[in-house]
Amino acid sequence: MNKMEEHFFNEIYTCYYKKSFYFAKSYVHDDLVAEDIASESLIKLWEKLKTESMEKKYILPLLLTILKNKALDYLKHENVKHTAFEQMEDWQHQELSMRLSALEACNPNEIFLEEIQEIIHHTMSTLSKQTYQIFMLSRFEHKSNKEIAEVMRITVKNVEYHISKALKVLRIALKDYLPLFYFFFYY
Repeated sequence: MNKMEEHFFNEIYTCYYKKSFYFAKSYVHDDLVAEDIASESLIKLWEKLKTESMEKKYILPLLLTILKNKALDYLKHENVKHTAFEQMEDWQHQELSMRLSALEACNPNEIFLEEIQEIIHHTMSTLSKQTYQIFMLSRFEHKSNKEIAEVMRITVKNVEYHISKALKVLRIALKDYLPLFYFFFYY
């Protein structure tokens, strides 16, 4: 930028910055954003004036149009963000309501219903003898995998395999009672 262009820009900036700032701020309600809009608009005006000769009476309307468009772009973007946040909040609220309803409907007495116990008993009876024993030692006698390996005379990896196998079968059988499945069998 040569001295003459610099002087011309400084003159435009000094003459129109405050008006531009207050105009933008009256719509965007944020000082920093209004400063950016005012500065960007004045730069755009200056670039336009460098390439086109224009009567002075058209400068202010052109600046106002530039300011209006930049403020509109900002407000539209904010509106999109706000809508997205509202939708996220709605979704989170619905998801929270579902969790609350499910938990309120949870009756601890029903956890031990014969139906669930029957499903567990039936499912456990379908397991191989070794898988059944390992699972019982792990989940009902609270033995560690190492302790089970020593008692059963197998490797710890083999114990882990049988426990995983039993959990998979139970998870499928208790799919309608999944939260309870995790409560009873995972730790």
